[in-house]
Amino acid sequence: MSDSMCHMTQQHWTAEQIPDQTQRVFVVTGANSGLGLATTRALARRGGHVILAVRDVAKGQRASAQITAEQPGASLEVRRLDLADLDSVRTFADRLHADHSRLDVLVNNAGVLAPPRSLSAQGHEAQFACNHLGHFALTGLLLDLLAVGRDPRVVTVSSINHRKGRIHFDDLTGEHGYAPMAFYNQSKFANAVFGWQLHQRLTKIGSPVRSVLAHPGYTATNLQLGTPVGLWRFVLGRIGNPLFAQQPDRGALPQLYAATEPQVTGGDFIGPAGLAELRGAPTRVLLSAAATDAETVRRLWEVSEQLTDVRFAFSNPV
Repeated sequence: MSDSMCHMTQQHWTAEQIPDQTQRVFVVTGANSGLGLATTRALARRGGHVILAVRDVAKGQRASAQITAEQPGASLEVRRLDLADLDSVRTFADRLHADHSRLDVLVNNAGVLAPPRSLSAQGHEAQFACNHLGHFALTGLLLDLLAVGRDPRVVTVSSINHRKGRIHFDDLTGEHGYAPMAFYNQSKFANAVFGWQLHQRLTKIGSPVRSVLAHPGYTATNLQLGTPVGLWRFVLGRIGNPLFAQQPDRGALPQLYAATEPQVTGGDFIGPAGLAELRGAPTRVLLSAAATDAETVRRLWEVSEQLTDVRFAFSNPV
């Protein structure tokens, strides 16, 4: 990375610097609260048409009404999407195809954090299902709409914790040993592997779609407070958030930068510039070397295709 590139991204970039997004179409998953709501609000303010992809339509409609009250000209629509249910992902993609001829940016933002072990409708561990498999499938099913988009991008939101993660290929459901944070870290590591490998595959076929990764640092959202009552909720939500966390409008800056800044290139990983990447203005940060390991990449892509039954058009090994 050149010194000039570092300098350009380490300035105090804010949402006010987002270029005009008029006539651009965005899908933001988990758009009704936290980082997703902050992302939606900022994109709408700059003229973007934002599709709020939410599990709870009533909450999505309340979020939409809140933004519209603040911004009477906001262009928004609410659609149901349960990322943990692959049937819901397919239904969402089918209906989007029916109503839209293109998609400019997909922000893979939604996530769950450290719940007790549970399985999705298709029998996958809940965090892996929602945070990774659902977004993998959604991206594959919408890639044709993105390919004809204006400056099209897929922004996949990972975490600092991706550096602590690994894929439990021999026990993906946690049947033989489940630790909530370890499986959260696995899902965020999977996001990182997916975003990077998607960039590699898009580049190989000369696609105009850019795959970019982002992480919010340490941000106070319902993700922590939504963690079941117990040690993690107490530590993350009740102690960590007030002391250390930035607010969602600040935490959303890396994914907003990744989604809109002209100088962003495929394969970039955008996170906060501050100490330990916990907070601060968006800048390019380093991806864990493990996330680019060829064998890990190959195995995760193959198992993701098998578990979702979604095969990307360029799915031959690179």
